[in-house]
Amino acid sequence: MNNINRRDFVKMMGAAGAATTGAILLPFEAYAGANGHVVVVGGGTGGATCANYLTRWAPNAKVTLIEKDSKYSTCFFSNEVIMGMATMDSITYGYDGLKKRGVNVVHDTVTGIDTGGKKVITGSGSISYDILVLSPGITFDHSTVDGSSDAVAEQMPHAWKAGPQTSLLAKQIAGMRQGGLLIIAPPENPFRCPPGPYERAALALAHFKEHNPTAQVVILDAKEKHSKQGAFREGWTRVYGGEATAEGNFEGPNLKWIKGSNGGKVVEVDGATNTVITEDGEEHKGDVVNYIPKQVAGAICKDAGLVNATGWCDVDLDFKSKVCDIVFVIGDASVASPMPKSGHSASSQAKNVAATIAAQMAGEEAPPWTGSNTCYSFISEKYGISVVAIYAVKDGKRVKVKGAGGVAFKGKSLRHHAKEAKYARGWYKGITSDMFG
Repeated sequence: MNNINRRDFVKMMGAAGAATTGAILLPFEAYAGANGHVVVVGGGTGGATCANYLTRWAPNAKVTLIEKDSKYSTCFFSNEVIMGMATMDSITYGYDGLKKRGVNVVHDTVTGIDTGGKKVITGSGSISYDILVLSPGITFDHSTVDGSSDAVAEQMPHAWKAGPQTSLLAKQIAGMRQGGLLIIAPPENPFRCPPGPYERAALALAHFKEHNPTAQVVILDAKEKHSKQGAFREGWTRVYGGEATAEGNFEGPNLKWIKGSNGGKVVEVDGATNTVITEDGEEHKGDVVNYIPKQVAGAICKDAGLVNATGWCDVDLDFKSKVCDIVFVIGDASVASPMPKSGHSASSQAKNVAATIAAQMAGEEAPPWTGSNTCYSFISEKYGISVVAIYAVKDGKRVKVKGAGGVAFKGKSLRHHAKEAKYARGWYKGITSDMFG
């Protein structure tokens, strides 16, 4: 990292936080006076982590987690599954660990939220709550690209929710003809990440290098620049060749990245012909098309009247909804700028909210809000990059702490990047342990 070395970062975060995703200054003793019923909707990174930590910090409270599926597959590390470097089993978890910790896990579909009556409506009835935490993730907004739909995703898989879509894209890539073309089309910001489209392109190149050496990858990007752009470009160049063009694109022997203003913005898709059309009228036909639609907060947030005009949930500094102050919204669904919509951010937010709720129920002052984000990406199996940021509240705003973090790139040795890849796998073990107990 440029601004802080890993050893200092570990010291800053504390042993538990650095190994997993803990935020700074959170309580490590339970609030014995915390009583009440907390219902958490959504058993992904934010929801599962929040439920887990509520049992630690509010052991006398009742914690119910509502999640329709009995198994959960992580979006992070799903790119490795798509490229044949991992299996679905290796990123899929059940909820037995949370049950053992005392979480009442209910597998049911949430059909509505009655904020006035403090009830969550499910397919089989209703569940009353004192405090509600929503962590519903994302849903797709197909309104901005002609032809986009859930049905088209069965021909052009987005693989942006780990599960059947992950397996479908993996099957398509494995079955590509020799010398074929993979098109990856990311949306404009904001969107969930990981899985990252730029990591996905890199690992596709790693896969093709072994199995389909003349295959091509083209990224048609709606944006003008992307996350960790310098680190990705350096890694792409070092491992696969290529360089930035005068127009601001990137071009290598097997990879092209085209920015929005240069013809990268997709405005129409045709699943029947595997064709996308960009804003400049150019048609691009791929053997496999990984079209990633625009995203908004999970549908239940809109149904409950909690979203703003952009489709996301505005929250206060403590992540209480600005619409209803007994509802917290965490993870991808929330507007938590400058924190990105990452798995690590969701985990950090979950722990802060668990501490805030425990203190609130006990009639005590909540600990100061502090957050963190770490995002690892692979250029190849043995070449990792990362970005780290720490967040705090200053002058009534959530801000990034200057000098606390950085991006791991700019002339680092291959040995360094091999360590980053190793750290990434350790991070994965930590965050999933925090999620599932």
